[in-house]
Amino acid sequence: MSQTAQSKPGQGGRGKSAPVYGRGPPGAKEDSRPRRARKEPEEEVWIPKTILGQKVAAGEITSVEEILEAGLRIQESGIIKKLLPDLKSEVVDVGIIQKMTSNGQSTRFKAIVAAGNENGYLGIGQGKSKQMRIAIEKATSQAYLNINPIKMGCGSWECKCDQKHSVPFKVKGKGGSVTIEIIPAPRGLGLVAGGKIKRLLELAGLKDAWTTAKGSTPTMNSTSKAVLDCLRQTFSQG
Repeated sequence: MSQTAQSKPGQGGRGKSAPVYGRGPPGAKEDSRPRRARKEPEEEVWIPKTILGQKVAAGEITSVEEILEAGLRIQESGIIKKLLPDLKSEVVDVGIIQKMTSNGQSTRFKAIVAAGNENGYLGIGQGKSKQMRIAIEKATSQAYLNINPIKMGCGSWECKCDQKHSVPFKVKGKGGSVTIEIIPAPRGLGLVAGGKIKRLLELAGLKDAWTTAKGSTPTMNSTSKAVLDCLRQTFSQG
């Protein structure tokens, strides 16, 4: 009598097959192993290094206006984050700076960031670095340090309401070769301005205004400075 030969795993025949690891139920993907949860970046704890920062952390100073009226200089971005927790930052413009050196061509990145809470505060900063991420971080920190309060109101003779939706009077600002003028507008008109200028005014909290611009407005470095100069005058002159 002939004995029936049993096939070994890995050989032909109908014998028992070797177990397959790493596969899930039928119809599932081959790699069904549980994935690691992504770690969220931890927020850095602000430790004040200046006397002004220590007063803000202790609650002795509760507003940006108190700092400006006292003529103090803000040297820590954590002060603004503490006093204005609802502040938003947005990248306005990025670019590349190339320069020839003795070692060859040097390339750096430049970023312009605007920070505002859409309710009467705006700051603009600029940063440069060999890495784009670091340039944006530097510009964001500089925007916090350059934060300025803006006085809003209704300076339009067509509206004459008591709501704070526009500038209280006509203001003009200059940055480099760019000159921008902001004129009060009646409620419901909106912001009559270009794309990036309109976004800066929205971050400041304006809802209705006419604007006129002269000069090389595509240069966002000069344009953003002109907008900030305009809005700064509403607080200094008002």
